[in-house]
Amino acid sequence: MTDELSRTFAALADPTRRAILARLADGEATVGELAAPFDMTFAAVSKHLRVLEAAGLVSRGREAQYRPARLEARPLAAASRWISDYERFWQDSLGALDHYLNALQQLESTPSRTGADDDPADAGDRAVVQTPEETNHG
Repeated sequence: MTDELSRTFAALADPTRRAILARLADGEATVGELAAPFDMTFAAVSKHLRVLEAAGLVSRGREAQYRPARLEARPLAAASRWISDYERFWQDSLGALDHYLNALQQLESTPSRTGADDDPADAGDRAVVQTPEETNHG
């Protein structure tokens, strides 16, 4: 059996399903209303809705023949929490990249002793610039 997070990400992998969820964020809608912006049959939209229902992202009402679909946010909140666990990694990586780029800019703005070549790779003993990987691991 697939876990809830895997079902959520599998459902979100399709751009049509993401568009359907975006529409449902504005309020419930019928299959016909959801199909309108797409060049596809009601049956095709219904298949997308079944995938979204299986992932718990959509629920369907039952009011006579009117079966509106509505967004269910709980699985999206779980996916958001999972993604946010990696925020520190991205912040650290982007911080190291920022440090590296700033050091390169400083090297480029520092005149060389000979004045002939300002290539940071040929900076000699002017400065040591670490790559982001060296900054995080060295």
